[in-house]
Amino acid sequence: MSLGVEMFGSSRRHMSGGPVGPVLIPKRFVWPHGGRMVFLTGSFTRWTTVPMSPMQGCPSVFEVICGLMPGYHQYKFNVDGEWRHDEHQPFVYGNFGIVNFYLVRQPVILPPILSAETTGRSHMEVDTDVVEHVEAKQRISESDLQVSRHRISTFLSSQTAYELLPESGKVVALDETLPVKQAFHALYQEGISIAAVWDSSKSQFVGMLSAMDFILVLKELRIHGSNMTEEQLDSHTIAAWREAKEQKCVTDSNGRKYPQHLVHAGPLECLKDVALKILQNKVATVPIIHSPSEDDSFPQLLHLASLSEILKCICRHFKHSSDSLPILQLPISSIPIGTWVSKSEESNKQPLAMLWPHASLGEALSLLIQAGISSIPIVDVNYSLLDIYSRRDIIALVKDKMYARINLDVFSVHQALFLARDAGFPSALRNGPSYNICLRSDSLHKVMERLANPGVRRLVVVEASTRRVEGIISIGDIFRFLLSC
Repeated sequence: MSLGVEMFGSSRRHMSGGPVGPVLIPKRFVWPHGGRMVFLTGSFTRWTTVPMSPMQGCPSVFEVICGLMPGYHQYKFNVDGEWRHDEHQPFVYGNFGIVNFYLVRQPVILPPILSAETTGRSHMEVDTDVVEHVEAKQRISESDLQVSRHRISTFLSSQTAYELLPESGKVVALDETLPVKQAFHALYQEGISIAAVWDSSKSQFVGMLSAMDFILVLKELRIHGSNMTEEQLDSHTIAAWREAKEQKCVTDSNGRKYPQHLVHAGPLECLKDVALKILQNKVATVPIIHSPSEDDSFPQLLHLASLSEILKCICRHFKHSSDSLPILQLPISSIPIGTWVSKSEESNKQPLAMLWPHASLGEALSLLIQAGISSIPIVDVNYSLLDIYSRRDIIALVKDKMYARINLDVFSVHQALFLARDAGFPSALRNGPSYNICLRSDSLHKVMERLANPGVRRLVVVEASTRRVEGIISIGDIFRFLLSC
């Protein structure tokens, strides 16, 4: 967390004409990977070690705040006597082996805002009043906002869906005559949570089969008087399931009807149109399909495009020219995006969907369907984040037909997460909680980069010291803000 704050030490006076010391920027260093004793060292400490303290309420996470001069800095950690670097942060090979690095920008010097009573504080302590003052000042004018949106819109309009195609890889399609049971086993074996559905009689792609379908199937199996039994899944085809789902007109709490037609795009469509199709149809992915010509017998499925891939294109394009987009440097707390925990004076806000770890898996699945969300924060009694349960995690129940041996109303979310993480579930479908959180002081650019990770569709905003949940920011929120739709 980098703040443009002028630091006041014992040698600095509030009155003009007094001695002025160097301007240090407080930087919070975090080691989230456990240990008993953790130390920080870096170019800013002249490579001497500084002890790090366990975070309150999270003893496996260590932190320390250091004052840094503007410029380029290298650092690394000593964990229980072993030199380590954080693989999840930028790193390079330096004179001290593999080291992380951090660039401190020249701060904007603010007028003195601290009273005389605060001058005795340590220069290593971040003052919350100062943080709030800085965040309040970091606003953007409507004209700058429109300029930023125009530049992003122009970029996305100039790029086609071809930009999303990987150099190598494969896409999975399922014939609609395949039994539902086999289809979900195929998803599990391939380590994916969604696939296109092919109708051989029409020689075209007709839909998608996803983790949400598996959730609905599990709920259907538990409905009293349902005509579907676990044994019938051996013969119940994807086509029969899709037909039954259309008849039931499945909707979420917002009255949204899940699309029964295939929303797709061509390889020459611009990225802006692809993003709008995903947003407007409220789908997770859009198949990129090359339509047949006179020389082609069948349409070709080239890729499954997602908002995270389009967001990655934006981050990559503006990475070295972020100054041209002033909104990227704003803290997310100063931008009207996301869903935030309602306060007592904000009774008109909807409560944030959260669950305790002992909540049943049935409750979690119902909430995913009713709220129309992709993941749920799992919290303790203090509303501090423990984990995140995602739609994708449900595919883990396919292994060894676990879904047939558990009671959704008894099996807890905690047990389901343990199963997804430790029972041989493909790692491609799991992202640890550290990839799914952010702070309210994080810049929009940092949030966008995190949401650009595959499979990360929502970030939980937490308080730094307690991990208390403060809000949710989804990738859809980002695009609706950037494209003003």
